Amino acid sequence: MSIATIRSISGPVLRARAEGPFAMREAVRVGEQALLGEVVRLDGDDIMVQVYEDTTGLRPGVTLVGDGLPLAIRLGPGLLGHIFDGLLRPLGGLDSAFVAPGMRRAPPGVFTFTPLAAVGASLAAGQPFGEASAEGGRVQRCLVPPDAGGEVVEIAAAGSYAESASVCTLRATDGGTRALAMSHDWPVRVPRPARSRLAAEAPLVTGQRILDSLFPVALGGKAAIPGGFGTGKTVLLEALAKGCSADVIVYLGCGERGNELAGVLEEFPQLTDPRTGRALMERTVVIANTSNMPVAAREASIYSAVTVAEYFRDQGLHVALMADSTSRWAEALREVSGRFGELPGEGGYPAYLSSRLADFYERAAVVETLGAGRGSVTLIGAISPPSGDFSEPVTSHTKRYVRAYWALDAKRAQARFYPAVHPLQSYAEDARSFAPWWATHGNAQWLALRKRFLTLLDEQARLERMARIIGRDALPVRQQLTLFCAELVNDAFLRQSAFSPVDRVCSPQRQGAMMRLIAKFIDHAEAAVGAGLHPERLATLACLRPVQRMGEEIGDDAIERLAELEARIDREFAALAATPTPEAADAPDR
Repeated sequence: MSIATIRSISGPVLRARAEGPFAMREAVRVGEQALLGEVVRLDGDDIMVQVYEDTTGLRPGVTLVGDGLPLAIRLGPGLLGHIFDGLLRPLGGLDSAFVAPGMRRAPPGVFTFTPLAAVGASLAAGQPFGEASAEGGRVQRCLVPPDAGGEVVEIAAAGSYAESASVCTLRATDGGTRALAMSHDWPVRVPRPARSRLAAEAPLVTGQRILDSLFPVALGGKAAIPGGFGTGKTVLLEALAKGCSADVIVYLGCGERGNELAGVLEEFPQLTDPRTGRALMERTVVIANTSNMPVAAREASIYSAVTVAEYFRDQGLHVALMADSTSRWAEALREVSGRFGELPGEGGYPAYLSSRLADFYERAAVVETLGAGRGSVTLIGAISPPSGDFSEPVTSHTKRYVRAYWALDAKRAQARFYPAVHPLQSYAEDARSFAPWWATHGNAQWLALRKRFLTLLDEQARLERMARIIGRDALPVRQQLTLFCAELVNDAFLRQSAFSPVDRVCSPQRQGAMMRLIAKFIDHAEAAVGAGLHPERLATLACLRPVQRMGEEIGDDAIERLAELEARIDREFAALAATPTPEAADAPDR
């Protein structure tokens, strides 16, 4: 055990004189309250420690003690359905709503254990040796830690045990034994190993039409959501957490305002999972580190969250991590870096900002786990660029590491258009590779329809610039039709209410049917205008309003009504074509 004496204190950063050997990233306990810290710099007998708790009251001369191990968190069946701070210490549910100074982890819970291995069996790292479940909760696998393995010499019978109690004993090849509990510790800054990385073949279904159909992110991929204040980042992340196809959700509130996160913590336990009908919290882990919590813990929270995600990935599950927001994490990095005395880089951020972002996003992947299963971690990070400036360092560096970029637009948000994703500033680099997946889900035309919609929206942006100069009525008829059709795509397909019980989540099958229906309407409209009809007459069609409202009025349980609406469109355009129009006479001149 190594000891050091504090020489100076600057906020969460301590400088101390060591009286024994310390290692980089070693966890330490500071003072009488055993405040949690981590060694971040070694210089001979001098060490620098980052403390993850409030240092008020500490003074020079106080001693700190090294653990001899890196900063680690406990991973086990007690994670799902609970709320933790940035170092995985419980928030609420105990004697106090606050984290007590020096608390390391939650008290172990009691779970029902079912053995999956017998005495004499050989277990490799990452293989399951049992299952654990709470009353009425989800069944989870108990895994051999990645740094263990051997022959089972003892295993507990089925029954209820404390999470930290020994339920299995392994004998390693060197003859030593190791006791395993339903939970184990793992260093937060060390990625959990996997057998191999696999190519992404399918998208993460988010339930948001503009994302799934136009800018999909891979299952096991990474996406960024940059947006200024008030553009709906938090609402969009909450919508993704509620409706995406992942097996487990890890929601990280990193440095956000306390009142926003309080709304999340109050709402999530009351929500129902639309896929199973059970409580949404049964598949959710919430990690909350608000802006008034210790800034150093905010820096560590992002690593705690991705380590939790990798733990569930190793159980063969698909995990989605929502980080809100990485800008606040970078600000914490900048503040602590200044206290270290490091030279600032671009925007005042430390020079290693880019590499830290890379370390985080590169932990997203589809993998073959050590236990020969298949799991994934999908990372979705919100970014809060100051004044909505997407050229600032956090946004520009993040773009280098993500494959899907969902840019939120302040003007669309001010017009109450949600999700406020700008279709011309956003992109998805993996979109083409998902065409076979869409074909198996009933939309073989998806790639062509996606291209058609994006081209239409691009034309709309160009024509609106012209219309502001010469007026919309002065545009040629074909260009007026383009604007009409683009507005239809926006209103009927891209706009989606997160508060609508029908429209807050949209399945791929309904998305495909809606895309085909809108394309059919546009085909009819182009034929009608080609025959001499003025675009203004299209607004008088009785079927137009149901098309604009189909997202709100036709749910996933009534997709067949979209076929009825498509037949109605055919009938009304046929009747319109049979009606003589004054425009037909001068159609060749238009």
